Amino acid sequence: MKKSFLLLFLLAVPFLTWAQTRVNASEIISKINRGEAVTYKNAEIVGVLDLTRLDNMRLDKKADNKNSTNEYISTVKAPVTFVNCTFKDDVLAYYNPDNQDIKLLNRKNELFNTDFEKAVRFEDCVFEGYSAFKYAKFKDDVSFAGSSFQHEALFKYTKFSRSADFTNAKFAEEANFKYVAFPAEASFENAAFKREANFKYAKFSGDADFKAADFRGLANFKYTKVTNNMHLQRAMFRGDEDFKYTKVNNRMVFSRTEN
Repeated sequence: MKKSFLLLFLLAVPFLTWAQTRVNASEIISKINRGEAVTYKNAEIVGVLDLTRLDNMRLDKKADNKNSTNEYISTVKAPVTFVNCTFKDDVLAYYNPDNQDIKLLNRKNELFNTDFEKAVRFEDCVFEGYSAFKYAKFKDDVSFAGSSFQHEALFKYTKFSRSADFTNAKFAEEANFKYVAFPAEASFENAAFKREANFKYAKFSGDADFKAADFRGLANFKYTKVTNNMHLQRAMFRGDEDFKYTKVNNRMVFSRTEN
């Protein structure tokens, strides 16, 4: 009898382990709304993780005519840490009803953004759905190191204050960092870009670190400005590249061979 019970228990362990690592996005939102620090490792997150409609959401800009929009901001006030997690659905720190591919519907003439007051870590994670951080403001350290984005990684106009670590990140679709102002500590070392790496109009206040990066689509650095140095040692360019009007260390360059 004891042996049979032990056998059944051992057979159930894999299921119990799986069940413990499956987390509903609503549980995470509840923690954030309570102001609690969020920490998950080796978890599978199911459901849309919508950070744009928190309990502290406020109207930031009121529409002044029928063609403009009401702009709302939610604030994540505690640290957020995800390590080796898989997000089965969308992760949204930005929402605009014009984004037809994003699953949330029924929001008209409204724009929703998210600010992060503490450190944010999405390390070695997989984003199977859409990830939208457009216009998001990160006031502390940020890391997406080792993470994989299976759809467009939308960071257009995102504001990083202290650090932005995308070391070893993998982008299956467009990596959109257009108009981003990067802090002095910013790294894309060993990152892999399967489609367009869009850094058009981006500004790096320190070095732009792309050592050993793999560019398989368009490497778009048109109008990019780098205050110090642009590191492209061992970087591979397998697609087109655009360094027109790129400025490094206050000097105009026209091709990566000049960096």
